[in-house]
Formats: sequence, C-alpha cells, structure tokens
Amino acid sequence: MQRRTLLKRAAPLLAIASTATLPLVALATAPMVEIWKDPNCGCCQDWVKHLHQNGLATTVHDEGNAAARTRLGIPAKLGSCHTGLVGGYAIEGHVPAREVKRPLKEMPRAVGLAVPGMPVGSPGMDGPAYGGQRDPYDVLLLLADGSTRVYQSYR
Repeated sequence: MQRRTLLKRAAPLLAIASTATLPLVALATAPMVEIWKDPNCGCCQDWVKHLHQNGLATTVHDEGNAAARTRLGIPAKLGSCHTGLVGGYAIEGHVPAREVKRPLKEMPRAVGLAVPGMPVGSPGMDGPAYGGQRDPYDVLLLLADGSTRVYQSYR
C-alpha cells in the first residue's frame, strides 16, 4: 500500500484521536457513541468526557439533538439535553457509561436507554458546581411499543 493511501485512510482516526482523551489503541477497539448536542452545553461536554474516561469513543455533532431524538424514536417526555447512538441503541440524556455499555453485551430488544431531564449527580451533572449533591434517578429501558422499565436505579 502506498504511503499516501495509508495516510488518507488513517486521517479520520487520527483526527478523532487528537481531540479524545483515550489512547489511539483504545480508540480503535472502543465502542463508538455518536452524539448530538448543543455546541454551548457544558454538561453535555462533561458527559462526553465521562464516556471517554470509561473507554468509549465518541463522534460529536454540535447541532442540537431534537431532530436526532425524533429520528431515533425517543418520546419528548424522556428528553434531555443530548442524544446518542451506540450499537443501534439510542441513548438519551446523562446515562452512565456502565449502562451505555450494557445493551451491547445483553442485546435487549429495545429502542435504547434514557435518563429523562438532567438529574444532579448523574454523569455530566456531577461537577464541583453541584457541591456533591446527588439526586436519585433511574436509567430507563425504552421498548419498541413506547413503554419503559427501570434498567438501573441510582440512589
């Protein structure tokens, strides 16, 4: 393979690596989470950092998330400030990385996961500005018929 061809193929991966907190080798094997968020949202960016710190790679679209939420089949009542997609599962809101990874192993028949609203203490909503406050919240499994069930509780 010619050097020029190799560099062209590697360029997208190198671009991601230059902005990520994961080593390049980890990026090559990490699940990729595609994220839609507002470009000015600090808690969204903190959630992205949380994903990186927990072994997930990301592609971020700073164009808002309303269209992505609708396209992925997440009801407005479950909405939050950012929307993701990983392994065919929609991820809405401040879902902890541990739960983002679970459906990739368990393969539930579901649309995805949601943490409605913006609970204080959830990843991205847990910085120094919140003074260590932690509100209880549930990660919901969103089923194809629109119903939900608790996938994981945080108390």
